Amino acid sequence: MHDPISDLLTRIRNGGLAQHAEVVIPHSKMKESISRILKDEGYISSVTVEGSTIKQMKLRLKYQGKQSVIVGLKQVSTPGLRRYVSSSEIPRVLGGMGVAILSTPKGLLTGTEARKQNIGGELVCFVW
Repeated sequence: MHDPISDLLTRIRNGGLAQHAEVVIPHSKMKESISRILKDEGYISSVTVEGSTIKQMKLRLKYQGKQSVIVGLKQVSTPGLRRYVSSSEIPRVLGGMGVAILSTPKGLLTGTEARKQNIGGELVCFVW
């Protein structure tokens, strides 16, 4: 797998479109941090890590009626083209209705947290 972040976002997107209750994803620290941010922001219900040698994450998706809470996911930085922003250049997703996720020296943060702490970093993805 060349791009694990795009794999994570694609599995979440496809699971929501197929109305699955859970999505199983291979574990990594970066994926777990992104999933925890999505849980804290209210886009998914729960994140559990299972397994001892080969770890997997189970993400429980959230729905409003038959529609997924996550309307869109967009990866910004790719392995071939990284996008870095300063704290003043962090974009607002849908005028504040979505979340920008950044990889900063203090770990993965949402766009609003990074702005408050005056930290820039690599723009990983947008979720709305």
